[in-house]
Amino acid sequence: MKLRRWSYFLRQALMNIMNNRLVHVIGLGTMLVSILLFGTYLLLFINLNAWVQGWGHSLSMSVYLEEGISEAKRDMIASWIKSLPAAEIERLITKEEALKELRRVLGDQAGLLEGLSANPLPASLQVVFEKGEGQRIDPERIKKELEMLEGVEEVQYSEDWLKQFKGLMRLIRVAGVIIGGFLCMGILFIVTNTIKLTIYSRKEEIEILKLVGATDWFVKMPFLLEGTIQGMVSGILALFILFAGYYLLSTEKIHFANLGVFDLVFFPHGYMLLILLASVALGLVGSLIAVRRFFDI
Repeated sequence: MKLRRWSYFLRQALMNIMNNRLVHVIGLGTMLVSILLFGTYLLLFINLNAWVQGWGHSLSMSVYLEEGISEAKRDMIASWIKSLPAAEIERLITKEEALKELRRVLGDQAGLLEGLSANPLPASLQVVFEKGEGQRIDPERIKKELEMLEGVEEVQYSEDWLKQFKGLMRLIRVAGVIIGGFLCMGILFIVTNTIKLTIYSRKEEIEILKLVGATDWFVKMPFLLEGTIQGMVSGILALFILFAGYYLLSTEKIHFANLGVFDLVFFPHGYMLLILLASVALGLVGSLIAVRRFFDI
């Protein structure tokens, strides 16, 4: 008996959606955009956080060399670096390679470099320190000692950037909560008004059902299923579009300030389930808000 009743509720919900498909398509589209906006923001935060966490496991330095440095001085600097505990010279970036990398990063704006009469970028040594267990590396001390060496112009290290990024991540997290709250309110408003329009279109039918003894919940259930279906479809479509965007971008590796490679990652399974459940819950809550007003119909 219960199975037949739920089958009836589902048929009525689907019929309501089909009979008011324009309203539902508009509501679904608006809800989808809202979930996509928050999903994109969340995906950006997850990638930045993963990058910062991964960056914290190793220390990297960019040792910029003076213009016209001799090969002997460069080899001396390299030998000094290799004598440091857990230090490894990843690569030497020549002035030409640095300019080529800058052109690649600028992309369509690379034409701005055409007017240069000389290459202003310095050559650099990219150094990585693998942090072993119980091993302490003092980057500030190493930086000062390196800058005292003849032929070294400047030294930048990843932990200096990392401190600034951690502060930025806290701001992004707070902004994400605020944006997510506003988007959730918008989604509830959209679902509530979509279901209200469906109820108005079936007002006479609902009155007849009430006259013949249908309970309030018997009348409400198809509308609650409508909101739930709308939320579930929006969540699934949003995850699919986000994954398609991630798949298109995941083949690219993003370099930032020669301090690391930014490999894109997608939502963990727990996050995908959370987005889907949140979409369904918002659809259900929006429907509940809509039908409460019509409890006494």
